Amino acid sequence: MSVTEQVKEVLKIEAQGILDLVDRVGPEFQDAVDLILRAKGRVILTGMGKSGLVGRKISATLNSTGTPSLFMHPAEAIHGDLGMVTKDDIVLAISNSGNTQEINKLLPIIRQMGTKIISFTGGLESPMARVSDVVIDVGVEREACPMGLAPTTSTTAALAMGDALAVVLIKLRQFSQKDFRRFHPGGSLGDRLSTKVKEVMFTDDNMPVVKAGSPVKDAIVEIDGKGIGATMVVDADSRLLGILTDGDLRRALMRQKEIHSMKVEDVMTPAPKSIDEESSAAEALGVMELYGITHLAVLDRESRLKGVLHLHDLLGREDFRLNGGHATT
Repeated sequence: MSVTEQVKEVLKIEAQGILDLVDRVGPEFQDAVDLILRAKGRVILTGMGKSGLVGRKISATLNSTGTPSLFMHPAEAIHGDLGMVTKDDIVLAISNSGNTQEINKLLPIIRQMGTKIISFTGGLESPMARVSDVVIDVGVEREACPMGLAPTTSTTAALAMGDALAVVLIKLRQFSQKDFRRFHPGGSLGDRLSTKVKEVMFTDDNMPVVKAGSPVKDAIVEIDGKGIGATMVVDADSRLLGILTDGDLRRALMRQKEIHSMKVEDVMTPAPKSIDEESSAAEALGVMELYGITHLAVLDRESRLKGVLHLHDLLGREDFRLNGGHATT
């Protein structure tokens, strides 16, 4: 096979490994969620090798979404780090086979402490499964590795199941964007969630806008001058009527060669998507992604145009910077 064909084959194998988990999700997943929600302590992830790396990622996701968690290396645990575990914690162990020696030395000790154990494993009859309170089946039919040796599909499946667990807990804990910002005070993602659209939109002289009744020629000048590939169309009271984009102009030219003297209403897209100026930038991005658009009108409570958001501007910067109340690129 060519390189391209090999890549496609690997992706198909790993994707199928995840899809195969769907029909195997049963009441044991609910049991695992109930254990975590009732626990007074933390969720402690443990695993060796590649499974350990998956555990670290799941732990990080839980921490950032409202479930206190940490990772404990099983080999270090039996040499002292086990002191971090209490009976109020939940241990989530990961091993594809369920026969990992270090894990199976550790779990019986944890069980004697009264700590509940959840296992992610494909070895449903393994020593690891037998000592666990809840067993989540993450077994896969085959690894993507052609020798069947390197953990590939199995680690992908375990990671996906960890993500599923985290997402369910987000919803049951009613974890909000406000909570997320509290755990992510820095970084572009935190900025994106916390910034309101009125702080980053194009406004005033930077905002492309023409009045209804204007000739298309004026709209073209406005689009070219403001440089974001579109202009909004408003009535005399600044209420939004439509949007005229580069794409609208191209389609109009295909229908009729002479469009300069036409009115903007003849070629615009009416009733474009919009968002309230008090909404977050994250909500704006969600609307853009949902409808596959790159421009979004920002309105006040009286539906008057207050600004314009551009997808490339929002996503093209490490963070949001303000310049006299105007978005900058």
